[in-house]
Amino acid sequence: MQNFSFNNPTRILFGRGQIAALANEIPAASRILLCYGGGSIRRNGTYEQLQEALAGHRLIEFGGIGSNPEYRTLLEAVGVVRDERIDFILAVGGGSVIDGAKFIAAASLADGDPWQLIAAKRPVKAAIPVGVVLTLPATGSESNPVAIISRAETGEKRGLSSPLLYPRFAVLDPQLTFSLPPQQLSLGVVDAFVHVIEQYLTYPVEAPLQDRLAESILVTLREIGPRLLEHEPCYQDRATLMWAANLALNGLIGCGVPQDWSSHVIGHQLTSLYGIAHAQTLAVLLPAVLKQQREPKRSKLVQYGRRVWNLDGSDEQVCQAAIDCTEAFFVQMHLAIRLGELGLDASKCEPVIELLARNRLTPLGEHHDMDLEQCRRVLQLSL
Repeated sequence: MQNFSFNNPTRILFGRGQIAALANEIPAASRILLCYGGGSIRRNGTYEQLQEALAGHRLIEFGGIGSNPEYRTLLEAVGVVRDERIDFILAVGGGSVIDGAKFIAAASLADGDPWQLIAAKRPVKAAIPVGVVLTLPATGSESNPVAIISRAETGEKRGLSSPLLYPRFAVLDPQLTFSLPPQQLSLGVVDAFVHVIEQYLTYPVEAPLQDRLAESILVTLREIGPRLLEHEPCYQDRATLMWAANLALNGLIGCGVPQDWSSHVIGHQLTSLYGIAHAQTLAVLLPAVLKQQREPKRSKLVQYGRRVWNLDGSDEQVCQAAIDCTEAFFVQMHLAIRLGELGLDASKCEPVIELLARNRLTPLGEHHDMDLEQCRRVLQLSL
């Protein structure tokens, strides 16, 4: 196991009615920017709960932060923050809204071109405090320091990270997910599942506890995923998804272990070019990455097959069956597992490679050995 440190300062407020605790988490004199997406918080009752909890607080609203938060939109919010002298940002929504709020928090206090926080990895020297009310469990952004931002004019989808971007608190009330459509639940389950895989399915480093923690999340998601699509909202299953998605990417299971993230990086380019939902790109790309990287991942792939899918047989049989089971699970979650199912053919692969090259995003993988040609083969395996 490698040396590591783990310091997650986000305070989690989990369970029914925790929105009521907001008044204790945000100073009464704060000028709050309320960030949200397309307005579902007004339709599902979340907005009314927020207004009640924050009665007496100064709230300035900024809606319209869509999936894959767009740089231009976020710059508009930065202008509001500066004009209104905002000193606290409350993100209400899923990962896109939270990521957008983190970028707003950093960009509002940055000198010069805010995009350089991402493109040039300029350090975040200061950030406005951010709090979260989570309505869509998937990304774990509610308690990690990462934000993924899109810039349509350049075709980029890239990230920034800083300890200053950890949310101060995150309200996780499973009841806030009851209005989610099945497709959003499918995407949330698969997003969390692949987050775990990226940190787990690499190579052994004598980290048995991290392995068991990761496997327990994978098994849990495998068990509850189909139920989430088949039944009326069940508080316990929604609570389990919310907690599993948080643990999948709050930094804990990745402590001291190698990580991959190649499916994510290639997937970001697919989203940027063709507008495919993030988790849908992962459902297509992860099996292809496992096929392409089967030999360097063999030991952990066998472990994954035996422990997560309860597979028997030779190591070779288990390797193949583990990939097959992963694909079958994504299909069970009603997601496509081939680019062709999404209307993309081989002609759509080369622009992805060109974008990876232009932004100097390779080599990828836990061994840093996936060059552009190997990424091309991954895409071909995804067709």
